[in-house]
Amino acid sequence: MFGRQFNLFKLFGFQVRVDLSWIFIAVLLAWSLAVGYFPNHYKNLSNHAYWFMGAVGALGLFFSIVLHEVSHSLAALRFGIPMRGITLFLFGGVSEMDEEPPSPRAEFAMAVMGPLSSILLSLIFYGIYGMGTHGQWPDYVNGVMRYFAWMNGLLAGFNVLPAFPMDGGRVLRSILWALKKNFRWATRIASGIGSIFGFLMIMMGAIKVLTGDFIGGMWWFLIGMFLQSSAKRSYQQLMVRKALEGERVRRFMVPDPVTVEPSVNVQQLVEDYVYKYHFKMFPIVDSGKLVGCVTTKQIQGTAQEEWRRKTAREIATACSTDNTIGPEADAVEALSKMSKTGHSRLIVTEGDRMVGVVTLKDMLKFLALKLELES
Repeated sequence: MFGRQFNLFKLFGFQVRVDLSWIFIAVLLAWSLAVGYFPNHYKNLSNHAYWFMGAVGALGLFFSIVLHEVSHSLAALRFGIPMRGITLFLFGGVSEMDEEPPSPRAEFAMAVMGPLSSILLSLIFYGIYGMGTHGQWPDYVNGVMRYFAWMNGLLAGFNVLPAFPMDGGRVLRSILWALKKNFRWATRIASGIGSIFGFLMIMMGAIKVLTGDFIGGMWWFLIGMFLQSSAKRSYQQLMVRKALEGERVRRFMVPDPVTVEPSVNVQQLVEDYVYKYHFKMFPIVDSGKLVGCVTTKQIQGTAQEEWRRKTAREIATACSTDNTIGPEADAVEALSKMSKTGHSRLIVTEGDRMVGVVTLKDMLKFLALKLELES
């Protein structure tokens, strides 16, 4: 789902990250507020005032979404669901769960907490706006407070749409799940409705652009595209998880993978391993024991004139939990780790010994066959 991410801060114990796509949207939002929304509602202010209001408005949306997602995360912890953190991306945020909700009740509680927090923020900001109006605060202050109140109300309203993976779609899924006791069927129906909502938003965006409302139409079109693709991807991810759930890593691993001896110099490593097998990471094994991992990044960090003098072991680092996994681990855990770290190969270990390598390609081959036969 995401591209490059940056850690920002921790809030209530949750690591808050921002995806590069959010920066693009933040700039776009600040621009649309500064040249469209605020000038239309507050006349005769300076350009500096409009851009200040636009920038503060974009920051306010950032913190509103963070608090919205924190509410989801706190509810998830209440039901024992481990959380990896919160990431802000293209059109909002996501609370990153390590597993699906355990019951319809848990799904419902997690879903409703986000909109409730946004409604509360909307009321708080509207109260501040009322105080500012009564106290005759400057227009650029009152304008921003009013926008925060309106924005959080809109955030709550948008999220309660019964379009998965929006909060309203998750509420719908929890109800369908409780009625039919079939999580996969409930997800398919909720995702299908989410796709329909996305298509309608795209059409609305096109109509607005054709009638002269370019900025409004652009937002409708982009959000519709995002919602439609998210709905489809959410169901696909569930299908993948269900197909791999219960399968052990041992089933997919290659028991006799390519390994590198510690004494091999970097020049040999490049010519006899990297160029031959096209892997970006190789395990270093000495007398059956895993002693380290060497990657193409470590080779790049070594001066080329040193390649014949330095050995693979000298430039290698210790293998970590990011690139190793146990043979009895669930295949879903391996896939999740690959997705999180960007590694397409994991070393399978038992204690300090290497017993194989599991690759994304082999897991996907199994997945394609299973989905084809059992669809």
